Amino acid sequence: MLQRIQTIYLLLAAITSAGLIFLLYLWENSSGETVYAEDVLMVLIMFLLSAALSLVSIFMFKNRKLQFVLGRLNIILNFFLLGVFVYWLLSVPGEMDISEKGIGMLLPVISIVFLVLANRAIKKDEDLVKSVDRLR
Repeated sequence: MLQRIQTIYLLLAAITSAGLIFLLYLWENSSGETVYAEDVLMVLIMFLLSAALSLVSIFMFKNRKLQFVLGRLNIILNFFLLGVFVYWLLSVPGEMDISEKGIGMLLPVISIVFLVLANRAIKKDEDLVKSVDRLR
């Protein structure tokens, strides 16, 4: 059913991954230009893939186990994206052209929080269905 709380969490994760990347910048380079996710192709693809996984997961409400697995895959993808950002942040200052970090680098963390909350709600629904099946 679409009126569950995990739908809200998954929708917020999709909005974070697909919508906010165009509003919040990732970093500012040494010449003062702001760099958004659309300027770095790998980051854009990973953000859009995360949003697509969230949207597909919303419509898998009849198959909660698959919905849960898709949520976990999405969490792993966001951790990988976060790892790429941490690698860029911790690289030697002369190697990268990042002078000031932006708030956009925290978007995978926000998305992970929403995905964990959604997976917790999916697990709760699955446990409820199993408990009702035991009573029959």
